Parts: sequence; C-alpha cells; structure tokens
Amino acid sequence: MTDSLGVSNDPKHWVACMTKVAEARDKQSFMALFDHFSPRVNAYLLGQGVEPGMAEDLTQEALLALWNKAHLYKPDKAAVSTWLFRVARNLWIDRLRKQRATVYELEDEYLESGVGAQDPEEDAGELDSDRIQQALDGLPRNQAHVVYKAYFEGKSHSEIAADTGMPLGSVKSSLRLALHALRQKYGEEV
Repeated sequence: MTDSLGVSNDPKHWVACMTKVAEARDKQSFMALFDHFSPRVNAYLLGQGVEPGMAEDLTQEALLALWNKAHLYKPDKAAVSTWLFRVARNLWIDRLRKQRATVYELEDEYLESGVGAQDPEEDAGELDSDRIQQALDGLPRNQAHVVYKAYFEGKSHSEIAADTGMPLGSVKSSLRLALHALRQKYGEEV
C-alpha cells in the first residue's frame, strides 16, 4: 500500500528499511526513512508545543539517532514511527532539562551576586519578600510574570509559554532581559 506520492505506508516496509540501516548502514533505506519520517517528526514536535527552530533541530537529531542507533530498534516492541517519535520526545525532554538547569544556574549567579541581601553578613539566598516584590515591581509586567513563574512556581520555559500563551522564544528572552535588569539595578547597590 502506498500514499499519493508512491511512498509505502506499510509498517513492514519501514521495519525492513530499519533492518537494512542497522545491519548494512544502507544509505538508500536511511534516505527513505528520513524523507518519510522527517516531516512527521517535525509536525509531532510542533504539536507538542516545541518552537519551530528547536523542532527542526530535534528532528535532525532524532534522525541522526536513527542512523546511529538503528541496531537498538526492536520491531516486536514498537512500530518504527513509535520508536522514532519516542526518540524525538526524549531528545526534547533532555533539551528542556538542560534549559531548566541553565535557568537555575542563572538564578544561582543572581543570588551569589548578593542581589537583594539586606546586609553583607546575610546569606545571599535569603531574600525578604518586600525586596523581592520591589524588584519584580521594577520590571515590565511580562518580565515580572515570567520571573515569578520560573522561580516561584518552578515552571519550565515551555510550561510558562503554555500558561501565558507567549511564544517560547519570547519567554526565554523576557527571562534573560529581566535577570539582566535585576543584576544591573541591584548588583550595583550591594
């Protein structure tokens, strides 16, 4: 069975292609898999709320993983599409974890800079609520909202984007701008 472009929709065809890639590093089979699944993986990631540029990167990484790890595919466990979508999803989760770790690193740098400390003896991490509120009030509303969600609600960039309806890139840049503004304003006072 084939689609309107003459490409096979038979799952057995894709298993055979995966086997050829795994056993013989068959480039034609890989290109068939790539051509068929690349737009589908990209669409899947976009449907999960991944920013378009990141979705393209993750799609490329997923298909590179297919080339490098086709030998790990077990046809009795999942369809090729399921296996590949799972690879893409796991890559996306890994990327989100790295982003979250970066946010926490930025927060640590912010706190270690002494921003918000009331006296030099006080631990930098112990910011009182009045000082925090004053800092947030000094930011544009969208930046304050993103900072609050990231640091006080512990949400990832993607979760903030979903909550606020902001594009993922806007969430990231708002957070970056807010932290920069806070460092400039309070970093000089301490």
